[in-house]
Amino acid sequence: MKNIMRLLIVTLVGFLFFSCAKKQSTQISSPNGNIVLNTFTNKEGEPGYKIVFDNKTVIDSSFLGYVLNDRLDLSRNLQVDSISTTTFNETWERPWGESRTVDNYYNQLTLSLSTKTDPVLTFKIVFRVFDDGIGFRYEIPEQQGIDSIFINNEKTQFHLTDDLTAWWIPGDWESYEHLWTKSRLSEIDAGARRNHPNLSCTLIPDSLAVNTPLTMEGDGYYLSIHEASLVDYAGMTLHVDKGSHTLTSSLVPWPDGVKVKTKSPMKSPWRTIQIVKEPGELITSNLIVNLNEPSKIENTGWIKPSKYMGIWWEMHIGKSSWAPTWNNPGATTENAKKYIDFASKHHIDGLLVEGWNTGWENWLDTATQIFDFVTPYPYFNIDEVLRYGKSKGVNLIGHHETSGDVATYDRLMDSAYQYYEDKGVKYVKSGYVGRITPHQYHHSQWMVNHYQRAVTKAAEHHIMLDVHEPIKATGLRRTWPNLLSREGLRGQEFNAWSETNPPSHTATIPFTRMLGGPVDFTPGIFNIKFNEFKKDKQVNTTLAKQLALYVVIYSPVQMAADLPEHYEKHLDAFKFIEDVPVNWERTKVLNAAIGEYVTIARQERGTDNWFIGSITNEEQREFDLLLDFLQEGNYKAVIYKDGPDAHWDKNPVSYTIDSLTVTNEDILHLKLAPGGGVAVALFQK
Repeated sequence: MKNIMRLLIVTLVGFLFFSCAKKQSTQISSPNGNIVLNTFTNKEGEPGYKIVFDNKTVIDSSFLGYVLNDRLDLSRNLQVDSISTTTFNETWERPWGESRTVDNYYNQLTLSLSTKTDPVLTFKIVFRVFDDGIGFRYEIPEQQGIDSIFINNEKTQFHLTDDLTAWWIPGDWESYEHLWTKSRLSEIDAGARRNHPNLSCTLIPDSLAVNTPLTMEGDGYYLSIHEASLVDYAGMTLHVDKGSHTLTSSLVPWPDGVKVKTKSPMKSPWRTIQIVKEPGELITSNLIVNLNEPSKIENTGWIKPSKYMGIWWEMHIGKSSWAPTWNNPGATTENAKKYIDFASKHHIDGLLVEGWNTGWENWLDTATQIFDFVTPYPYFNIDEVLRYGKSKGVNLIGHHETSGDVATYDRLMDSAYQYYEDKGVKYVKSGYVGRITPHQYHHSQWMVNHYQRAVTKAAEHHIMLDVHEPIKATGLRRTWPNLLSREGLRGQEFNAWSETNPPSHTATIPFTRMLGGPVDFTPGIFNIKFNEFKKDKQVNTTLAKQLALYVVIYSPVQMAADLPEHYEKHLDAFKFIEDVPVNWERTKVLNAAIGEYVTIARQERGTDNWFIGSITNEEQREFDLLLDFLQEGNYKAVIYKDGPDAHWDKNPVSYTIDSLTVTNEDILHLKLAPGGGVAVALFQK
């Protein structure tokens, strides 16, 4: 890894900042000068900040601070002891991702504060200003009078200057699996989402709270609020004050109501505000991943992106089941070999098998210690499946469904990882469906710490993770690159048994959930209307759009989610799934409108080949794409597009495939059907 770094430190002590009658303030700008951060303390000793973007105030005076240990107020009666500023500039290389290299360039301002009254306590607020946004966090050093820290309230504000348009999901303490609503901030009301019939677990205590990332559109700018480096802390929701357009942090608590239990020294997660002119710039921003620590895994050679198939979708649509007592089980040795044969023939690296281990007949009941994670059902010979897969070049992907019994998983995790390591299994998909045992909320500090234990323990066993029903993605893939992907949204499976996902859903994901990190959305469904199993359910896209999702929704582990027999009917279209990579050199967003359409081009890592995915919502669209991002020379373009009569509902499996020669001076004309898409493979000749 090659780092280019420049560090400039300037310390301003005491009152070396300009003052006025009521407040003292200082400012710092982004490296390109487009973002200006003003920090201040008012006459009540309350610290705050204000953000100007492109000469326009986007965050007005917003206050910061804590209430600790039931009595310590670190939000008022404070004084500024010192201010320091630094500049940092590096380029670092990641083992996998949307691009090979990442520029990490910011100006930093640190406020050192102390209480004016006894006991005198000190803490810091650290701001980092990037060209595409701001991150800030709280730091409480070791000091007399504060050892154990109980955070009763984090008083972080984001005072927006207008009634912005927002794309939001409820501030659910148990689930992120809601559809996004587009509305004004003043129209947010999550009360109607309570007791959702298709969620295994949900709790929305505040109808005016939303989860992050919260993406919004202002007058000439786009803004998204999230968090980075969520470690040993509670997940943050945002309470919306409709009258003032002010968002206030609201942490998911422990059952006793305390938000965070820790010790000094303490560092909070970064509170992040991405601010850009165009929505596509949100997708290419690296602000969140840059606010995480460098990799703690020194040798990352064993960490490799992968495509996989799964004995999984057939359970969701009802062809087979997870448990032998429900229906005919899918996880048989014979069925696994059938999938392996297809995967091997079409260059798919892995096979996920769900339902192979005993305990599924008691899944989601009130029992604990359902799974031991290492005992197969009699009809699944794991050693034979491993042997057969190895002979065909297909790796088994392990599965750990906890059914929410995290106490048992914590106890058995080491032996479960060791079991897979001994058998040469390098990938594990984990799941947390259901209420947590012991009683904790999915997005509380207790569960944040569990996920951290899981990824660090997995690294010890050289295992890569794909986590479902997870804590939110906050860029920890930089620190733990074996944390490949996670779900954390309403995924593809909801199309099999819920009210289904609308066509606009996948056009919203890149600007919301995907800003936190990779998404295991499980694309690639070709049998759009699975009437032989469920006549009233379907996937609300065209087949061509399913191909485009491999480029649009980023993950270093991508699933070919449908059944082999469904792919056999469309092997010409399946060729795109064979060819599309899962690791990228560069990423460019060619056009974008949140919830409406997006077109993304990505260069395959280590080659000059490019792949394009373009998707739309319910509306038909046409685009002209300038191919000026290509290198010099001729490219063979293979275009997988909606047929002239394609429609997400009326005719979803209509597609055509064209092949032509193009250069970087050409314009590619794309026509997307309602709910449709186009996938393009560009191979340099």
